[in-house]
Amino acid sequence: MKPEFSRAVFLDRDGVINEETDHVKSVHDLKMIPHTAEAVRDMHAKGYRVIVVTNQGAVAKGLTTLRDVHEVHDAVQAELAKAGAKIDAFYFCPHHPQGSVKEYAVACDCRKPKTGMLARAASDWNIDLAKSFLVGDKTSDILAGKQAGVATILVKTGYAGRDGQHDVTPDFIADDLMAATKYIS
Repeated sequence: MKPEFSRAVFLDRDGVINEETDHVKSVHDLKMIPHTAEAVRDMHAKGYRVIVVTNQGAVAKGLTTLRDVHEVHDAVQAELAKAGAKIDAFYFCPHHPQGSVKEYAVACDCRKPKTGMLARAASDWNIDLAKSFLVGDKTSDILAGKQAGVATILVKTGYAGRDGQHDVTPDFIADDLMAATKYIS
């Protein structure tokens, strides 16, 4: 008997869950976007896992550490928990090809727009990508979602797709994460 597949909403972190800054290097840089917890609760209520997939090239650039990234994720969870919400899992890519920290200064398959983080999460959580969504604020998020076969939602928070990295069109555009949940059925 084949195991049951689950659905997921993959969220970028910076610019979607928390405000985009010049790299969230520590918990001191973290400022949650309003209504994020409510949106995450709504996604769970609709039967979706909520999984963060985030590029954290600041690690490769020596601007932050793996420990700092984990502390930021713990702080996000703590903020969401205050409102009865939670992220099911965090996946992050510490790599950047132009990094200065040798062990992370590599081209990898996990840095969006590549699909490594989504593929790993799909395997770990038995997720049906064809029934899932990705919400992001950058064109690399949207391209990763398209390449992974998930429906894509661009939010107008953070970069709002104005990063100019890739020529890609999302399936839907929403003002913020809370508005994106209305599109997710």
